[in-house]
Amino acid sequence: MNGPAAQACSPLGLHRVREPRGVLPQAALRLDTDPRPAADEVRVAVECLNLDAASLRQLRERHHGDGDAVRAYVCELVRERGKMHNPVTGSGGMLIGTVAACGPRSPLGLRVGDRVATLVSLTLTPLVITDGLRDWDGLSERVPARGHAILFGRSIAARLPGDLPDPLALSVLDVCGAPALTGRVVASYTRRGRAPSVLVLGASGKSGSLSLAAARRAGAGRVTGVVPDAAEEAALTAAGLADTVVRADARDALAVRSALERHGGEADVTVVCTDVAGCEHAAILATADGGSVVFFSMATSFSAAALGAEGMARDVTMLIGNGYQPGHHTLALDLVRQEPGVRALFDRTCGPARAGAGAVR
Repeated sequence: MNGPAAQACSPLGLHRVREPRGVLPQAALRLDTDPRPAADEVRVAVECLNLDAASLRQLRERHHGDGDAVRAYVCELVRERGKMHNPVTGSGGMLIGTVAACGPRSPLGLRVGDRVATLVSLTLTPLVITDGLRDWDGLSERVPARGHAILFGRSIAARLPGDLPDPLALSVLDVCGAPALTGRVVASYTRRGRAPSVLVLGASGKSGSLSLAAARRAGAGRVTGVVPDAAEEAALTAAGLADTVVRADARDALAVRSALERHGGEADVTVVCTDVAGCEHAAILATADGGSVVFFSMATSFSAAALGAEGMARDVTMLIGNGYQPGHHTLALDLVRQEPGVRALFDRTCGPARAGAGAVR
């Protein structure tokens, strides 16, 4: 880009698309990573990436657990595409960093020196990595990194809270759309005088635990969490976020249905927060006719969900989880602050830390 500031810029980032022309940045094969911000853009000095769980699982499996191979592949991918966009899962993640420059007409309200988390996907964020990800083991979601990223006029970013450690805040903000939409769906029932039963697949994970807490806060009735093994069952039971904790493989529709028959039956609202593929049929079969299924997993197959519901003659409304809801980051951070069970599950994966600790420098 010959000086992005001199060009007409699109708040959606169309001026950053190099190939093919005419598509939005998320659909692009390559983005322009010129560090000079256009009039409504912001440049962020990258400190850490957070890869989404489905993408990381796929990368680890592809490279047979070889962290060096995963690291080399991610570096090559970002270099070739100008963004972090896993071609298999179609997902990327998010990042934290420090605002390094702001265009004069940026509407984001950020200032140079602000430490922020981006709340838009890395699949549409122009990104340059300059350190070869040398401090990353290639196997964990949290990726120490150096480089720069560009935010557009319609991008979203949140200033990092001062009362939570960076790894925790990053993990929460990475999935903050899940509790917001879960709460909205549950509230649509309570406004009609019903306290819906809620089922969460992948309930002990980041988005799962937040969704359980949001469902309860929005007025859910019976709340059930499905987890894959004994360790997850013990952790979720101790957290106290669900009335019932069920151990079952969320990829096994019949096993999930059988387990639910022993624990309250079908749910009015089912939320899918797993990081593995193949959970669509279990979610649909576990949901009562007239109910709702919310898919937050990046491993979800639209065709498997649509054709599965048709084949099972299930009358359910299926929603693809939108990572953006107004106020979503505030809601998610408040749940972590106010719900000890949610905080306990996050600390289990992020590691307990004092406020302000764990900053990536």
